[in-house]
Amino acid sequence: MDHSAPGRAARWLSFLRRHRVFAAAFGAGAVLRLITMLGYGPAMWFNDSYEYVSVALHPRPHPIRPDGYSFWLLLLKPFHSFALVTFTQHLMGLATACLIYALLRIKFRLPKWGATLAAAPVLFDAYQIQLEQLVMSDSLFTLLVVSVITLVLWKRRLSWQAGAVVGFLLALTWLTRSIGLPILALVVLYLLVKRTGWRPIAALITACAIPVMAYMGWFASAYGKFAMTNSDGLILYMRTAIFADCNKMNIDKYKEVQLLLLCINDPVSQRKDYAQWYLWGQGNGDGTGTGEVLHRWGIQKKWSEITNDAASAFATRAIMSQPGDYLKVVTRDFFRSFHWSRPMFPDPSTYSMYQFKPYVEPDENGQPKRLPKWSSYQGGRTDTDAFSYEQGPPETRIVHPWADIMSAYQKVFYLRGIMVGGILLIGLYGVAVRWRTFGGPVVLPWLGAVGLLLAPAATAEFDYRYVLPAVPLACIAAAITLRKGVTWARRSPKSASASEPTTLPV
Repeated sequence: MDHSAPGRAARWLSFLRRHRVFAAAFGAGAVLRLITMLGYGPAMWFNDSYEYVSVALHPRPHPIRPDGYSFWLLLLKPFHSFALVTFTQHLMGLATACLIYALLRIKFRLPKWGATLAAAPVLFDAYQIQLEQLVMSDSLFTLLVVSVITLVLWKRRLSWQAGAVVGFLLALTWLTRSIGLPILALVVLYLLVKRTGWRPIAALITACAIPVMAYMGWFASAYGKFAMTNSDGLILYMRTAIFADCNKMNIDKYKEVQLLLLCINDPVSQRKDYAQWYLWGQGNGDGTGTGEVLHRWGIQKKWSEITNDAASAFATRAIMSQPGDYLKVVTRDFFRSFHWSRPMFPDPSTYSMYQFKPYVEPDENGQPKRLPKWSSYQGGRTDTDAFSYEQGPPETRIVHPWADIMSAYQKVFYLRGIMVGGILLIGLYGVAVRWRTFGGPVVLPWLGAVGLLLAPAATAEFDYRYVLPAVPLACIAAAITLRKGVTWARRSPKSASASEPTTLPV
């Protein structure tokens, strides 16, 4: 008689009993995700979702954002199911929580309740669950970032093989969202300060460079430019458009005509208070007024290399000419992350896409709203592309009572911005008391969290979904800080080591 199956079951039950606090939290998080899928199937949609689907159907380097998430959709395309896509994203959220718990419990010897508490925002935050239900790259990006931080912190001495794995994960991170580049720089700097050695760092950089360079070569074959996108300058232009004053920028009207074409005629006091309008707004049809001045370039040329380079030059000039105004908008957007409530920003339409609504929004004719009929970049149409991927109706279907449950849940159960700020302050304390070791193991997740909040404010604009990937890193930093309690007493070298187990009440 084969006793292997009962033996495995007994081992699993024993494992669950030992980690019953986290197992209970994990199970509750899984149930919430199941309710979400029942109430909002097959998926929820954001403005960026349609281009991701378009690239999955018609593979090509996209001029606006890297294709990493579209590659994931491409892998799942044979199943023709957005429900499967969101299911895998919910698994990514749960896997992120498992990584946090394992790192803190096994590596840093936190009590079981403490490690579970650090993973709780990922498991229970309603906006995190809603983001996983969207056809968007953020869940994949968050899992990749947490995986990188976990591997780097887990290994006291990183081998070259582990360095190669970290490098490959960083490549996937960079290909999923452009902000993966600063994460790469942060990890390399951390390993240099830690004196890891040249072999693992070389392996990391090589393993990261090969996929990224291959993608950039593919991009060059399509656009003639060895790069990841043709949008970095345009997005930075968007950032500066709300304060850029051409009268202060010393533009030569005879030699810098391209920059003059990007000037906004409206006084700064009359401009929109959110930057996205100046890249995505439809304008007045003639490129004037408070509309999108990039219409002056022609809609077909907006994402070209020439336009991107001109926008980059304009934005750089605006920042250098008005550094105080630039710092003001960056600071303002950075601190938007720490409000108690969630003020409506940047506009009602974008804000509503992050909400669990217990009803289907009507269109202008009072009928249930369908997917928009926008033209996809380089052919195709948003609604028909989504239908082709699903092989059926792709619109979100509201099903009661499941949708009502998540709508009510979202009103109460989410990590408020001021709590995120408090968690970051705990991590900052942990960095400060470890100043002799340059912040020790706390500094990597803490700087990662701050960077994920600061980078959008500095290069694009605040968006609520940009806060969520920073939360797991902030929780890791705070948990490591608190693993021995809050004290300013000088530590012995042994107790300060991140690799030494600590004994805490369970």
